[in-house]
Amino acid sequence: MTEDTRPVTEPEPAGLPHRIDPAGGCPHALNARLREAAGPVAEVVLPGGVPAALVLDHAALTELLSRPEAAKDPRHFVDLQEGRIPADWPLRAFVASRGMHTADGADHRRLRALVGNAFTARRTELMRPRVEELTASLLDDLERAASASPDGTADLRRHFALPLPMSVICELLGVDPAHRERLHSLSYKVIVATDTVPAEAVAAMGELVRLMGTIADARRADPGDDLTSALLATRDSDGDRLSEAELIGTMRLMLVAGHETTLNLITNAVRALCAHRDQLDLLLTGKATWSDAVDETLRWDAPVSWFPFRYAARDLTLGDHTVRRGTPLLAGYSAAGRDPRAYGPEADRFDLTRAPAARNLSFGHGAHYCLGAPLARLEATVALERLFTRFPRLDLAVPAGDLPHQPSFIGNSVDELPVTLGNR
Repeated sequence: MTEDTRPVTEPEPAGLPHRIDPAGGCPHALNARLREAAGPVAEVVLPGGVPAALVLDHAALTELLSRPEAAKDPRHFVDLQEGRIPADWPLRAFVASRGMHTADGADHRRLRALVGNAFTARRTELMRPRVEELTASLLDDLERAASASPDGTADLRRHFALPLPMSVICELLGVDPAHRERLHSLSYKVIVATDTVPAEAVAAMGELVRLMGTIADARRADPGDDLTSALLATRDSDGDRLSEAELIGTMRLMLVAGHETTLNLITNAVRALCAHRDQLDLLLTGKATWSDAVDETLRWDAPVSWFPFRYAARDLTLGDHTVRRGTPLLAGYSAAGRDPRAYGPEADRFDLTRAPAARNLSFGHGAHYCLGAPLARLEATVALERLFTRFPRLDLAVPAGDLPHQPSFIGNSVDELPVTLGNR
């Protein structure tokens, strides 16, 4: 695939920590250079001058995600606790929210149990008819958009890859459709676009929290058969089990994680298959499965690149590198997916027939493994199969390398995906 290999930023000279560029970029070439220069763990400097560590190696990342000493609770973030992180730090959204994503041990198990039943493989499979119905409707919208365009193109990300997971997660949470566009805009600014200026990021975070409160109030006044209503019932009947801050944090986590990652997964898969027509032919002729396409995309072009944060609760050794207590850690999912020690010398090749090797880590590992993984896989599998079955000649309208990458070192995708549909 001809891909955008512009780095997030060039590595610093040998011996100096790599300064992360807030504007982001395609991470793959940079991952390879950092791994070669630093090994499994690279010292980095976050925007705002905050020292951190980036885990690049598949084995080291598996270990990190498995160890309780790699904590999620920001009380282990020494610079934060000692007052060296300013109030307008652009990444404060990752340390200011309370929920299962910032909890450890018993607190994490308690919060995860409250929503876990909604995301089991069995419950997810019951959602298949609705996912298929939404997919068919959105493909009609995509075709209408292309037909209305003077050059016959349509932005697949806008008309298909975004509204599918956003509709599903909002229906699951009982969110009024009128809020969906604003919710995506705010979550993008707060979580994805790491080049957002601090004042704008703080304002967007405040508005997102208030909007979550508005959604919760609407469900409290008019409960339904949705997850927000179920969480509220727990909150109102047993306040010790779920605080108001945990309620809002849990809702925000599910909303953001429930659509942003799947949006990138679908986008990246379409981009990869259009650039690898031989691999698409394997799918269309039944020589590979659509699940294979999802799995290989998760490995080869992970929807999340470097995800914040875990914290070293004590001095932590990963491989031959020691991370000092209190250091924030980034999980390098995009790096681990192309680690040649895990996937062989052709780790950079997109190959649906790849023999099973190391476990794909894009949905995490261990106690914090993504609850929504079965739902994301279902949505992506249905989306890809229905899309390319209906439009087998669908192709990119511009060269893949010319697509604008997300301004992010966290999200890993492009911000638009113009396509031509070809004949059915």
